[in-house]
Amino acid sequence: MTLPTLTAMVVGGMVGAGVFSLPARFGVATGILGSLIAWAVAGTGMLMLAFVFQNLAIRKPDLDSGVFIYAKAGFGDYAGFNSAIGFWASSIAGNTFYWVFIGATLGTFFDGFGDGDTVLAVGLATCGVWLFHYLIARGVRDAAVINRIVTVFKILPILVFIVVLFVNFDAGVFSDNWTAYGYGDLGDLNEQVRNTMLITTFVFIGIEGASVYSRYARRREDVGRATVMGFLSVLSIFALVTLSSYSVVPQPELADTRQPSMVGVFQSVVGDWGEVFISVAVIVSVLGAYLAWTLMAAEVMYIPARQDDFPEFLGQENASGTPITALVVTSLAVQGMLALTLFVNDALNFMLDLSTSLALLPYLLAAAYALKLGLTGEAYDGVAAGVRRRETIVAGAATVYTIFLFDAAGMKFVLLMTVLLAPASLLYIKARSEHARRLFSPAEIALFALVVAGGVIGAVGLWTGRITL
Repeated sequence: MTLPTLTAMVVGGMVGAGVFSLPARFGVATGILGSLIAWAVAGTGMLMLAFVFQNLAIRKPDLDSGVFIYAKAGFGDYAGFNSAIGFWASSIAGNTFYWVFIGATLGTFFDGFGDGDTVLAVGLATCGVWLFHYLIARGVRDAAVINRIVTVFKILPILVFIVVLFVNFDAGVFSDNWTAYGYGDLGDLNEQVRNTMLITTFVFIGIEGASVYSRYARRREDVGRATVMGFLSVLSIFALVTLSSYSVVPQPELADTRQPSMVGVFQSVVGDWGEVFISVAVIVSVLGAYLAWTLMAAEVMYIPARQDDFPEFLGQENASGTPITALVVTSLAVQGMLALTLFVNDALNFMLDLSTSLALLPYLLAAAYALKLGLTGEAYDGVAAGVRRRETIVAGAATVYTIFLFDAAGMKFVLLMTVLLAPASLLYIKARSEHARRLFSPAEIALFALVVAGGVIGAVGLWTGRITL
């Protein structure tokens, strides 16, 4: 993969459904001032994380197996396993969100699709899951090229949205939306910003796309460049979508706009044709993102299996070189989550928040590994002290930011994460037994006990109704 293709994998992974839900998700939480602070916080935090992936690609060029390998190298095999499972489960929840989002978009025109959580919507999504399964099974590289093309076509309508809304800028609406205090109590600025953290993190999931595909990179240094270039491009687009929405629609109306909210906002400005225009863009964008994330999910199961961290059966390839068993497991998992949407309240936002929460663990471990390298000096032989100091500060900031995101996510989603990680540990035990390796070190036993305890508490909470879906 060249630099443009790797950058397209980053942009394609981040620009999916989340951008089309930004107006309402921000409208329900804050005004313009709060949104500017939120993007500044999220942008700075995620930029630090982008720099972490760039620096790790330079300092540890031999670690080319994706995000999980950093957790493994820094904190042991079991930490690496949990990072890989967390990333994979995040992509499954995110891919389910994509299909629910498509259903909700079609629900604008056909009542049978509702908010994307009806039997008809799940049926259509099921057909889509297995159609994409067939496409990817033909070859990972072919699918990556398609993603590069789709990325171009899904960015253009978003740019049209931004330009048209700013052309129709309403100074009175913009002024009233500055703090939005006149519309009701949204809480203080701190609360407003915290309430946007999950959506701002969700839309940036995919920042590690180039790292996942680093083994395909034509030049190793392109991995870090693609990560930073893709992030800065997407940050600009997301912030402009939010601000342009506040420039034409009062905050209470934004908050009440049906998802995908970009559709309703654009329609209110240009008329009915805008509804169709953005709806088509939503479907193209989401399908492109689904393709990118299915590729990444399969890779994240395949690579650990080839390195003996996952059971051997997950490392099988077909004649096209596609990790076919990992792809089958991934498609089946999405299918199972789609069935769950029939029983979840507000399936759209639940899947979004769950996907975000699950991604936090691999991000935290990658940032902590970069911090560890900086503090110990490992991989910095012959590097100027100023460079090492700067990269250590960046890694520290990224680590603090991801810890803050755990707090913003709340205990509910942390416990749900352990509900998934605890039984998944059986795959780790199987992989270790296949190669007659010691199951856990003393530190890993403590981590395993913590994961299992969290899983039990979460499961009991679900059973008793104290944790609701």
